[in-house]
Amino acid sequence: MKILIAGDSTAANCPTHEYPMSGWGAQLAPHVFTWAAVHNYAKGGASTESFRAEGLWHQLMPLAGVGDVVLIQFGHNDQKQAHLAPRTGYTDNLRRMVAEVKSKGADPILCTSVARRHFSGGELEPTLGEYPAVVRGLAAELDVRLIDLNSWTRELYVRLGDEGSRELFVHLAPGTHGHWAGGLEDNTHFSVTGARAVAAQAAEQLAAFGYGPAVSSAGGLITTAAGA
Repeated sequence: MKILIAGDSTAANCPTHEYPMSGWGAQLAPHVFTWAAVHNYAKGGASTESFRAEGLWHQLMPLAGVGDVVLIQFGHNDQKQAHLAPRTGYTDNLRRMVAEVKSKGADPILCTSVARRHFSGGELEPTLGEYPAVVRGLAAELDVRLIDLNSWTRELYVRLGDEGSRELFVHLAPGTHGHWAGGLEDNTHFSVTGARAVAAQAAEQLAAFGYGPAVSSAGGLITTAAGA
């Protein structure tokens, strides 16, 4: 079977010059390659609108067939455009994507947006507004499966704490990276460590839905991150 990913930079295969930045979709294959082939179309900056307008959705759809899975995760960039508000353009676009995947006989799975890491006074602040809640509601309404990456990543960051969760993201001191010579403090985009943890959770959820063998790797990665 195939696992097709539609999403933004938090799921994308990042350019090699941005290493160790990575989207979780880029790290999914090691968890599922024995039973599924991963085709990752996620792109940095993509919204539910631009993903279609730039032709990425039309590249993905011909590959989708009976027994395949299409993971759909947007929100970070939709949030930046008023006409893609949670209960209007964003929902309309997701609804259309789900319908088109179903028409191919494939299974759409909606994913809530992974959380950003924004701590204030020791508390993790929500930054995505209604977008995660709208996806949860839409999955229930359309009777499709949901992977709630927003809730899961929030719980992970809180468990690790402000300092412990830093390693899940790209934090670079000046002079330590060839591309970001001036350093980087990024609390949106994952490091390979963070992307691997999220990918393991996605694989675990897919297995729980019956798409592959049972796995427990997500828990192991969380333990590793917490203990580092």
